Amino acid sequence: MSCSFKSLSRAVYEEQQKNVGEISKYLIAQGNLCNKSQSLTVWRKSLVFSCKGFTVIDSCGNLVYRVDNYTLHPHEVILMDASGNSLFTMHRRTKFGLIESWYVYEGEMENQYKRRSNIDKSRKNPICCVKKSVNILSGNPKIQACVYSVTSDSYKRHAMFTIEGSYEHRTCKVFDESKRVVVEIKKKEADSKNVSFGIEIFQLIVHPGFDPDFAMAIVLLLDQMFS
Repeated sequence: MSCSFKSLSRAVYEEQQKNVGEISKYLIAQGNLCNKSQSLTVWRKSLVFSCKGFTVIDSCGNLVYRVDNYTLHPHEVILMDASGNSLFTMHRRTKFGLIESWYVYEGEMENQYKRRSNIDKSRKNPICCVKKSVNILSGNPKIQACVYSVTSDSYKRHAMFTIEGSYEHRTCKVFDESKRVVVEIKKKEADSKNVSFGIEIFQLIVHPGFDPDFAMAIVLLLDQMFS
């Protein structure tokens, strides 16, 4: 397992070095925010044996995020950093067996399976809700999911972010309220025509001003909704 990860990291590093010119076109001034886009390589594979999950590395081959799931479609997904610290915990809720929603919490939710009757009382407040789009309801077949605030009474009527495209084909864009692209999911391009990464390894591009942690959380939820 470690040998495969090192080989992947080395290949990614060499490829990303050649793409510095492409990334530099995203340079803009954003005050205290990161002033250039970040390109991460997402590997749809856990580093833990017998687990389903993700391994995410940066352009230097360093481990950035990891996800380890013991079931294919869990009701809870935890995004961790390279050290195993929980960044976001996401809980699935399904309404009428049709509308799938995920509530996103900061950090780790402790004892979430204990005393289920009191679970809502002990939880932190979610920072947002991500809902899978139902074409017959949304009116826009391009929209795959929407991110809503749960701190406002109007969250059901107005989306903070919309995800359009096709996660299945690894061609997605996340738009903010002003229709600016803040995150992109793209297929991983190989230098050699004889090499194909398929859909198991792809790129996550985070544009200036958007939180990379939350961008990866969106990827995890799209994977749960459309895989």
